[in-house]
Amino acid sequence: MDQSVAIQETLGREENCIIAAQCDILLDDFSESRLLGLVESAKEHAIFIYTHRRMAITAEDVSLEDIMPISLDFSVVEVSSPEQLVVVGSDTRVRMSFKDEEFELRLPFGSHSRLFLCEVNKAWSDACRSPTQVPKFEWLNKYKKAIKGQAAVKQAGAPLEAFSDPINQHQKIEKPSEKKGSLEKAKNSNSVAQKSKGNPSQDNQSISSREERDDLVRSSSHTASNKAQILAMPQFGLRDNLIRCELLKSEDLYTYLENFSFFLGTYNVNGQNPKESLRPWLSCTLKPPDLYCVGFQELDLSKEAFFFNDTPKEQEWTKAVSEALHADAQYALVRLIRLVGIMLIFYVKKEHAEFISDVEAETVGTGIMGRMGNKGAVAIRFRFHNSDICVVNSHLAAHVEEYERRNQDFKDICSRLQFRQLDPTQPPLTIMKHNVVLWIGDLNYRISDLDVESVKDLITKKDFETLHSYDQLKRQIDEEAVFVGFAEGEIDFQPTYKYDTGSDQWDTSEKCRIPAWCDRILWKGKNIQQEHYQSHMDVRASDHKPVSSLLIIGIKRVNSEAYKKTFEEIVRNIDKMENECIPSLSLSEREFHFKDVKYMQHQAERLSLFNDGQVPCQFEFIQKPNESTYSKPWLTANPSKGFIPQGGSTVIELEVFVNRFTAPDLNCGKQEIEDILVLHLERGKDYFISVTGNYMPSCYGTSIYSLCHMREPIQDMPKETLLELAEKSPKDDTATTEKPLDIPKELWMMVDHLFRNALNQEDLFQQPGLRTEFAEIRDCLDSGMPDSLPGSNHSVAEALLLFLDALPEPVIPYAFYQQCLECCANAGQCEKVISMLPLCHKNVFNYLAAFLRELLKNSASNRLDVAILATIFASLLLRSSKKQDFAEKTKTQEFFQHFLTQHSS
Repeated sequence: MDQSVAIQETLGREENCIIAAQCDILLDDFSESRLLGLVESAKEHAIFIYTHRRMAITAEDVSLEDIMPISLDFSVVEVSSPEQLVVVGSDTRVRMSFKDEEFELRLPFGSHSRLFLCEVNKAWSDACRSPTQVPKFEWLNKYKKAIKGQAAVKQAGAPLEAFSDPINQHQKIEKPSEKKGSLEKAKNSNSVAQKSKGNPSQDNQSISSREERDDLVRSSSHTASNKAQILAMPQFGLRDNLIRCELLKSEDLYTYLENFSFFLGTYNVNGQNPKESLRPWLSCTLKPPDLYCVGFQELDLSKEAFFFNDTPKEQEWTKAVSEALHADAQYALVRLIRLVGIMLIFYVKKEHAEFISDVEAETVGTGIMGRMGNKGAVAIRFRFHNSDICVVNSHLAAHVEEYERRNQDFKDICSRLQFRQLDPTQPPLTIMKHNVVLWIGDLNYRISDLDVESVKDLITKKDFETLHSYDQLKRQIDEEAVFVGFAEGEIDFQPTYKYDTGSDQWDTSEKCRIPAWCDRILWKGKNIQQEHYQSHMDVRASDHKPVSSLLIIGIKRVNSEAYKKTFEEIVRNIDKMENECIPSLSLSEREFHFKDVKYMQHQAERLSLFNDGQVPCQFEFIQKPNESTYSKPWLTANPSKGFIPQGGSTVIELEVFVNRFTAPDLNCGKQEIEDILVLHLERGKDYFISVTGNYMPSCYGTSIYSLCHMREPIQDMPKETLLELAEKSPKDDTATTEKPLDIPKELWMMVDHLFRNALNQEDLFQQPGLRTEFAEIRDCLDSGMPDSLPGSNHSVAEALLLFLDALPEPVIPYAFYQQCLECCANAGQCEKVISMLPLCHKNVFNYLAAFLRELLKNSASNRLDVAILATIFASLLLRSSKKQDFAEKTKTQEFFQHFLTQHSS
């Protein structure tokens, strides 16, 4: 999450937050979390220090506590020793000072902290370029007055409790209301210590600061764990890209394999608290593993966790894990990442911590609308010695019949989950771009084509081989539908789902779930051997059993002498061929045509590039004059930049995807599928690539007004008519020749289908549908009116949500947004605002409200309530043209709830 957005909302128009970083302020016996922002105004820079909530999203989540201007009197010094880096898992400790103010900070290990320090160093360098021009920092006065004003009305704050374990630095929860007393204490304490050493003159301080600046800010340059990693840093240009490529090709000459043990664990805890020790699971090996990767699913099933992504159970389960790690070794927490109830924790033996680098973590949701985090994945990627490793913890779609949806979830995770690289000029890394991929989680694949008694009979006989032949995941892997190239160990333990909570007894509920191996561990890569793969029946807190696997993985280490010889040989060879000739490419095609492009339907064409020149080359798609991006928003080149060795080739995917932002202009013909890409060759010429296509107009992304004036399917309408309707306003009804429809026929088809078939559907609007079925529904709405819509109820429900989300103007138009927020607490005023809407918008709102009230009448069977429906629909029907903050979202839900509980049609 980019927390600089929250800081930016606290600043004036002239100020800009360049980057933000979360840190811990270190005091004598405790630490407190703070948010640092590097703020720029009129070429002057300052560090803004904020207290903050656990994750700062808006201005309400932060409170300004102090400001440190960046001038010659400012410095930031790394105080971590190599020994300390190992002990704490490679977090960075720095001392920040300005004049007589000084305190120590701890920045979390990772590329973002290094980037923050690098930007601070740049800001200081800018201040040093003109030492004779003393910065005035007048723009800071208004913020300093605000700080003094807050201090005058605040009560004295008590320091937070000390933490006994380094793990807790990741779990800390802060509130903006907490005081800055601890920060003042830190500054005063350090200031006294500083003065006791003597107070040199101002002139000596300036001279010293200039001469020793490189040493003071050395923390902004990450010390690489091996020499090859240095070449990933952004200051290296084309020549060093060539060296890096050749080094990668010659890697076998200077690396050797060393085996390390990886403990992988996965556990669906079903929203339970850690009621028992996890040692039977996490300490089941004779020798302590070198690394732990522990994944959880359904950590918290509450609505607060789902909608606000906040849960105290994160800290409870993390503590339970730390207490259950193997007792014969000491471990450092490297990274924790969570998405709603999916959590992944990565520990490493302390003696290996210095060899962990390039740690990044990302999440992706695949739940309702393909976005929500009730299903999806979290992942951590890192470099261990000279091997790149990615660990994924996923929770895929539930229910026996939904194996195709699980397949789609896997594909979505692989395509959408991307990690940024240290070099910002390089494209993001995907999961499969790693030497080793470790995949754990509740994959939810079930046992099919057998009844429950037959399954239990095979389990009693321990005939797991026969039972495994009916496993959906095995069948899908055999058909190469998912996990292509992955391996899984032999399963010789009984299914891990579903048990009565707190027991080893199979599900005795009314549903009587068929036992299944939902919880799985797979891997992809070379030099990997599995030592064990088992479930742990002694852990009974959940309706699942935890699963563990111990993998012995051959990790590449660097031989320094061999590396030096290889590096020098490569440099000599590159020196010989440099400047011999101009780079050149041959392209497989120069013109691409995409036929029948449809809304939210991905299409791709392959462009092959062959390096037919005498030297390696570097390519990039560049912007055309007066354009901000290299392509139209519906077109993407992947990769958009890259490197091709001599005689080598690469394939670029030209991808076309029309979403809710690009559909409106394409639907009415204002825009066409037409673009020209400029492929630039470093030190070479430019190549021009033509992209065309025909777009099939869709009701998705078309306004309510236009749809109400179409009695025929949109794809049967002339383009001239579509453009004419798009340019009209809902106030222009006088110009129409015939009475418009009360509501769009497409909307009526979806709601009518759900009214007839889904009033009692469990988890409606909360479980996603299939992408293939959405495509069928969209085609039916756009090309004709069938007797009934295809697909499941969940697919139709999701199609309805996507329809509302894609409207260019929401059901309650933007012009009424502020009025709705102001009257959200008054039901009568809410009704008055609705009565003022354009007729077609008012009809749609009342129609949808009436339908949702029908759903609430059947809440006993469909498990819907007013809060759930308001949360889902409020932001679709009533949204701002700008990003909504938390308070606005709450008000829109309150506004909409009036019409579900009081308003009558």
